[in-house]
Order: sequence, then C-alpha cells, then structure tokens
Amino acid sequence: MGQDQTKQQIEKGLHLYQSNQTEKALRVWMRVLEKSADPAGRFRVLGCLITAHAEMGRYKDMLKFAVVQIDTARELEDPDYLTESYLNLARSNEKLCEFQKAISYCKTCLNMQGTTVSLQLNGQVSLSMGNAFLGLSIFQKALECFEKALRYAHNNDDKMLECRVCCSLGNFYTQIKDYEKALFFPCKAAELVNDYGKGWSLKYRAMSQYHMAVAYRKLGRLADAMDCCEESMKIALQHGDRPLQALCLLCFADIHRSRRDVQTAFPRYDSSMSIMTEIGNRLGLIQVLLGVTKCWMIQKELDKALESIEKAQELAEGLGNKLGLLKLHCLCERIYRTKEQQRELRDHVVKFHECVEEMELYCGMCGESIGEKNNQLQALPCSHFFHLKCLQTNGTRGCPNCRRLSVKPGYV
Repeated sequence: MGQDQTKQQIEKGLHLYQSNQTEKALRVWMRVLEKSADPAGRFRVLGCLITAHAEMGRYKDMLKFAVVQIDTARELEDPDYLTESYLNLARSNEKLCEFQKAISYCKTCLNMQGTTVSLQLNGQVSLSMGNAFLGLSIFQKALECFEKALRYAHNNDDKMLECRVCCSLGNFYTQIKDYEKALFFPCKAAELVNDYGKGWSLKYRAMSQYHMAVAYRKLGRLADAMDCCEESMKIALQHGDRPLQALCLLCFADIHRSRRDVQTAFPRYDSSMSIMTEIGNRLGLIQVLLGVTKCWMIQKELDKALESIEKAQELAEGLGNKLGLLKLHCLCERIYRTKEQQRELRDHVVKFHECVEEMELYCGMCGESIGEKNNQLQALPCSHFFHLKCLQTNGTRGCPNCRRLSVKPGYV
C-alpha cells in the first residue's frame, strides 16, 4: 500500500469513527497498519488507533500501539514524531494508573529538542504530567503542571486543551475541597464547548458535564448534579465511552448515597466497579470502594465496611495514592471509635496525621488542615495553596512554605 492509498484509507477510517462506526474504523486502520509501506502513514494510523482505544477504555491495547509508534518514530528519525509518541506512551501509562512511569515519559518529552510542533505538544505533556502527580496526591506539582498547561493553551489559542485543563483543575479542587473552584473550572470548560466547540467531539461536552455533576453533588445541589450526570451519561452511551460511563455510574451512586438511598446506590456502584475493573482504572476503583464503605456505614454494617476498606487500601498503597489512604484512615477512625477499639483507633489517628504531613495538606499561615471541609483556597505563583481568608488577613509577603523549605539547618 503506497503513500496516497494509505492517506485515503486513514481518512476513510476517520469518517467511520466520527460516524460512531468504531469497529469498522478499527478494521480499516488495522489493514493500513499491516499493508502500508509508508512509515509516516503508519505513524499517523497508530495515532488514530491509540486515540480510539483510549476513548473505549482499552488502555492495554493503547499502550501496545504506543510502543509500536515509538519504534516507527525512531525509524523516521524525526524529533517531532518521537515527542508525540512519547506523549502517547505517557498518556497510556497515566490511564493505566502507572503514574511514576507517566511522569518519567512526560519528562522525556519536555527534554527533547524538537521544532515548534514539539513545543505545541508541551501543553498536553504538562496536562498528562499534572494528572499523574494528582494520582499520586502530589498537589503542588500537579497544580504547577496544570497552570503551565493553561499558559500553553492561552499562548497557542488552543481551546480544546484549555477545556481539558479546566476539567482537570475541577478534579484537583474537588480533591482538596474548594468546591467553589471545583465548580468554576468545569463551568468554564462548558462555556468553551458552547462558544468554540461546534466541530469538536461531543466527549468535551460530556467531560465538562461530568465534572460539574461531581462539584454540584459536593455542594449538596443534588438535582443539578443528576441533570449534568444524565447528560454526560447519554453522550458516553452514544459514543461507547466506557471510562466515562464508569465515572457517571459512580457519580449516580454517590448522588443516591447523599440522599441516603443506599438500595439504589449499591447496584450503581457494582456496575461502575465492573467497568473500572475491565478497563484497569484502579484509581476509580478506590473511589467506588470508598462509596461502598460509606453505604455500609449508613447501614451500620461495620464489618462489611472494613472489608471494603481493606480492598481499597491495597489498591491505594499499590498506586501510591496518598489521599485515598488518608480518607480510608479517616473512615477507620470513625468505625473503631464506634466499636470502642482504642488500639486500632489510635493507630489510624496516627496514620491519618502522617498522611496530612506527607501531602502538606495544611495551611502554611494558620496551620489548620486543608481538605477536611469545604474551604476557599488560593494558590500563590509557586503553586503552594492557602486558605483565602488567611491570605486576605496576612497579605502575601512571599510564600511561608517556600521560606521554610529554603532554610538550611545550621551547624551545631
């Protein structure tokens, strides 16, 4: 298959894919991969296969094609191709919750000396790296990466990237419990979709609606949460987007749990867990198990709650997800206080505070914890964040966290 025929077949596959005929598109692209003698065409078709498998949640296949794409990029001896293939390798590992590997591949991308094409990919690299740092609960570095990605998006007038970064920032602020910002950023993403997204994939609309649903639920606006989640789920079902279906089912379950309707929540958690297991989203599984634990606690089935905690703890330790561990210690603390088991209670109180220290989840001005309850936060240019009220009261004469880190111990 020559260059022109390769190009023609790739376009045919794209047309089928955009018409929701995914399996047909995959067959066309696989045929190109087997028969094309054009390395640049093979590189492009691998990119199509990587994107399609990512959207279907087939992350192991995504990784397999990303590895083949790197070999093709080396054959082409072009730094731009190599940067793009390493970005796809980073994304594959991020989706498979291999966060350290994702960060390592992102750093490889940023160290490559390509042309302006490579520089334009730096925003996507920063976003992927931020998502990986967030998976590891390294909040300052995650925020630093998201802000870099946002700067790249603004400088290159890349509205799609801006939309994706806004959704990640919504997730970031949900985790550290500034629910006002957790809602602001996906609302901004939804605005971008409305203003610029006429020719975009509907996944951008679905993604922003899902993150709005999560924030609305946290704010107790359950009817708004349900509306947004239903719209997101509708698009996810139309497009066969399994990862988003799993997240929407989790959100539906959380909404029902917030209404104390445990019997309706449980089957939705089960359905979400089934898809999360199938696609390999271990971070999502931790969230599902946290929700299931809280349902058992509502029903005062404390031993069943502890069983769910044990499964979630194994996953969180395996991923290095410190925030997941902190939440689990917090739930154990409540359970063992109810059971009046003092030794276990003390053990989890100590571990909880160790997690807070490790993640620096406290305000460097007042010393109180961050992420314990809904609070307005503000980040300084160094990406350390504080209670907004503390910054307003004390002013911003430099960052107290950075000052502490720069103080070297003296010689005794």
